[in-house]
Amino acid sequence: MCCHRVGCHRTRRHRSTSHCTYSRPGCSPGGNIVKQLTGLDTSFLNLETSTSFGHISSLSIYQRPTGNKDFDPYQVLRDQIESKLGLLEPFRRRLVEVPLGLDRPYWISDPDFDLDFHVRHIGVPGEGNDQQVGDLVGRLIGRPMDRSRPLWEAYVIEGLASGDFAVLLKLHHSTIDGAAGAEMVALLLDPETSDEHRNWAPESEPGTGELLARTAFGMVKTPAKALRLQIKMLNELGRVTRNPGFTTVAGSLQRGIPGPAGEVVRRALGSPDKADEQDQVPLLPRMGGPRTPFNATITAHRRFAYKAVPFEHVRAIKNELGATVNDVVMAVCAGGLRRYLDSHDELPDENLIAMIPVSIRTGEETEKWSNRVSAIFADLPTTVDDPVQRVADVHQSMVAAKGQFDLMPADMIADLSDLAPPALAVRAARLAARTRLADRTNPPANLVVSNVPGPRAPLFLGDAQLLHYYPVSTVVDGQGLNITVQSYVDWLDFGLVACRELVPDLWDLLDMIVDDLYALADELGLKLKR
Repeated sequence: MCCHRVGCHRTRRHRSTSHCTYSRPGCSPGGNIVKQLTGLDTSFLNLETSTSFGHISSLSIYQRPTGNKDFDPYQVLRDQIESKLGLLEPFRRRLVEVPLGLDRPYWISDPDFDLDFHVRHIGVPGEGNDQQVGDLVGRLIGRPMDRSRPLWEAYVIEGLASGDFAVLLKLHHSTIDGAAGAEMVALLLDPETSDEHRNWAPESEPGTGELLARTAFGMVKTPAKALRLQIKMLNELGRVTRNPGFTTVAGSLQRGIPGPAGEVVRRALGSPDKADEQDQVPLLPRMGGPRTPFNATITAHRRFAYKAVPFEHVRAIKNELGATVNDVVMAVCAGGLRRYLDSHDELPDENLIAMIPVSIRTGEETEKWSNRVSAIFADLPTTVDDPVQRVADVHQSMVAAKGQFDLMPADMIADLSDLAPPALAVRAARLAARTRLADRTNPPANLVVSNVPGPRAPLFLGDAQLLHYYPVSTVVDGQGLNITVQSYVDWLDFGLVACRELVPDLWDLLDMIVDDLYALADELGLKLKR
């Protein structure tokens, strides 16, 4: 289906000239400065099975420049990526697994990096209409990535009916989150280049002995980390419940053993109020959402549907209601889902639950190419028929969900994920898949709904202007549907991903969501031209 461009030179393979001493953090006797994945980063690897994949993607539609018959989108994209490899660390780093899964993996700059493996050229079969492009994207995202190479792929897609071309970019969630991905695209499309942007040095792979030595050193620190976590949880319970007893117990644990031995423990634990920078993970919602046709075990096959609506239409609706853009997006998704499920005689008597990813980046992170994301869980008012009332209900649901999320810092559970051996998490994920656990239990959330703010100024790949930036997310067992929306300049771009077998009519659902947007406008007396 796809081919590597013949005649394009491979990226020159570098030999590392970097060196350091083993006493520096993250350095090995061989001179590597390697980075270990966080617990949350690793979770996106551990949850992968033969049918669930951890990559997230985007479909960018570019206007082919007029008056330039020699414009070659494949070569332009390839050259642009090559010119930014010094900046785009996730494009050049690959995994190094710890033997037996005893610890979290590490990243190294790939000493055998091959750019032509990652950048690919493909055409749309048939007329190149939206549905055919969506089918092609669905097939491409339904393939796992090679973990022996950097975890990304880029497909230049030609043959669109409009005469434009597209770029499908696949990136593994273990290396970036949505906010980092948006920053990466902006860096990639920035026309400014320099030697600093281009140059980088590969790293040799750490040996088995070094990896096991690092693991052993980490295990020595694990008991202190576990005790520190207990102290943090007790302090937080004291704050939330206003019960000084929890804080008193935490202080007693912190003071610990008297004398020199206790001083060693106290230095290891740090201050009871010290906030360790850890991964953020979601709080659990109520007992779970109702079952729907897309809340089941998924296959490896995917569907993708996409459509854009003018951002000014959404802005007009939210201004009329005094709501937010996110309120409107969530409400029309609820309306579309209500109509879709009702058309299949599968509309539950309870509201669906949406998991909404939340970026918790502060701008002060020392490592930007990592996951700094959490989530909140909110009711989608799928039991409400009135489109205006749905907006009000969404707003109340989001306020309640954010209040619940603020009760307990999410890094508590993330600390626990750092303590578990990755091998155990991998086996748990495989056991859940083999036993089809998603078919036996109600889902904690029925689907993911995400609204991502994007660039307000046009972006360009060479002379080709970016027209639309459609998000292409992922699905997992028990959540066979994902709705993600990305704003870009004057458009709101909808991207729906689903398990092919669980949601065979995904384009119908997308149409119903967009129809609900304009039904809401009509209810408000707004005359919006589609």
